[in-house]
Amino acid sequence: MYSSIKRLLIGRPLKSHELGEQKLSKLKALAILSSDALSSVAYGTEQILIVLATIGTAAFWYNIPIAVGVLFLLLALTLSYRQIIFSYPQGGGAYLVSKENLGVNPGLIAGGSLLVDYILTVAVSISSGTDAITSAFPVLHPYSVEIAIFLVIFITILNLRGLTESASVLAYPVYIFVFAIILLIIVGVYRVATGQISPNLHPHLGTPVAGISLFLLLRAFSSGCSALTGVEAISNAIPNFKDPAPKNAATTLAMMGGILAVLFSGITFLSYWYGIGPKATETVVSQIASHTFGRNYVYYFIQAVTAIILVLAANTGFSAFPQLAYNLARDKYMPRMFTMRGDRLGYSNGIIFLSIASILLIIGFKARTEHLIPLYAVGVFIPFTLSQTGMIIKWIKQKPNGWMLKLIINLVGALISFLVFAIIFVTKFHQVWFVVIFLPAVVYLFHTINKHYKAVSEQLRCSHPVLEKINGNVFIVPVAGITTVVERSINYAKSLTDEVIAVYVAFDREDEKRMEQKWAELNNGVRLVTLHSSYRSIIYPLCKFLETIQSKVAESGYVVTVLVPQFIPKKRWHNILHNQSALLIRTRLLWSKDIVVATLPYHFKK
Repeated sequence: MYSSIKRLLIGRPLKSHELGEQKLSKLKALAILSSDALSSVAYGTEQILIVLATIGTAAFWYNIPIAVGVLFLLLALTLSYRQIIFSYPQGGGAYLVSKENLGVNPGLIAGGSLLVDYILTVAVSISSGTDAITSAFPVLHPYSVEIAIFLVIFITILNLRGLTESASVLAYPVYIFVFAIILLIIVGVYRVATGQISPNLHPHLGTPVAGISLFLLLRAFSSGCSALTGVEAISNAIPNFKDPAPKNAATTLAMMGGILAVLFSGITFLSYWYGIGPKATETVVSQIASHTFGRNYVYYFIQAVTAIILVLAANTGFSAFPQLAYNLARDKYMPRMFTMRGDRLGYSNGIIFLSIASILLIIGFKARTEHLIPLYAVGVFIPFTLSQTGMIIKWIKQKPNGWMLKLIINLVGALISFLVFAIIFVTKFHQVWFVVIFLPAVVYLFHTINKHYKAVSEQLRCSHPVLEKINGNVFIVPVAGITTVVERSINYAKSLTDEVIAVYVAFDREDEKRMEQKWAELNNGVRLVTLHSSYRSIIYPLCKFLETIQSKVAESGYVVTVLVPQFIPKKRWHNILHNQSALLIRTRLLWSKDIVVATLPYHFKK
């Protein structure tokens, strides 16, 4: 029943060689990787107005120069991340740039910040989408948390179905949203140009405002920079693009930057001209649409697509988080389970972990967008600053052609990003203070995990003890590579019988050839049988092989014994850092008749 439900929700398993079919075109990549940045126009302007409203409506004209500053930062970040794409075409973004140029700890800080940021991306996007729904239907406002949780589960299932499939679903809402907002901007600007909107609704540019200060303006600017979240996602996911991947990624980044600039500028201008201020129960975009079209079908169309794009903007987090978790796990700073692809060739463990974490955040903050955005912005501007600084160091060291211009671009991006981070941190310290504790704790956890994996690697280095042979059963030894544990298991089996067969399950042909070559070089007198698994399953091909062996030796009175090598970590919590393949094999084979299952434990000392 579980399998049937899983197939219904997620779809049939994909073979490993079908991975190439999961690569993204520019238009699909724009939908799946830029939805977060594009959707931020629904709340970016509003965050500026929330700060200015503390002074009064007369201060709303500052929205215009602040928006110009945000656009300037957008340009600097777009040019800078374009350079990162061509410099690091293997992906990894801020984590890889910081780690290579600034050191391991800055890289881990950038990586940890981005992991948290992508969790917040999901929480903020879903919460903002819920706000749009409850703005149109106020009767649903008390059920905001329940609606948000349902939407997270929906988007999780969509992503578990695979990258290409989720991109195909996302493409339509993203481009419909862009069309709807451009329509709103065109009609709104037309009404302004033809005098249909009174010029007395807003304060005039340059109007003196009592109580205004540079500190408050900088605070409003930093809040408006929430519209820039998601800009870095494309640089993290370059391997997901079709070839030539760097060129396609850079083009997609430029498209995203241009569209975001147009949408943000239009919404900011209309909110100023209409004299719109923030409301607790209605978003700024909803107010603009209501003033422009009235509460008719066009208004509800704009609200509907805004709600949809805000919900589906969470897909940027679902696309970037698993890839970043994979990069950290590959470098042994996160559990290896994040390196494993699921049935649909996505990093399913990363997707599920992200879903659970975002739901906990939504429940904890009661789906209130304004409470989540300060954390969101801090999470993204730390890696912004580190990645720009890392690129500055790279240009100074390497000095390629035109490096001075590249350095200036990164320098401007680094300075503004650091300024925004500092302002957010100082002005909203009561909301983000635990970042000071949380980030060092995350870096410490990364190092603890890495220390464990290094200890494991040290203890798995091969040795070749020779034990006395004792005749016995037909021993089948599943092996995952050539390690101390495997060597010890083979020697133990040889001590009991001459009939020992090692079995290796390969997921691709190159891996199969490499293992066969290494085994031949080992020359331990034991036959190696390699089984190919198209669906990345160890259990099924192993069971089929055992059935074949069992049928051949049953008449001669031999007993098939499966000796499962297993290492035992010194600390119990270390178990979550390893794939429990031995447990899965034993659990499955215990149900097989006439097969003896034995475990040879290997205890780690550190």
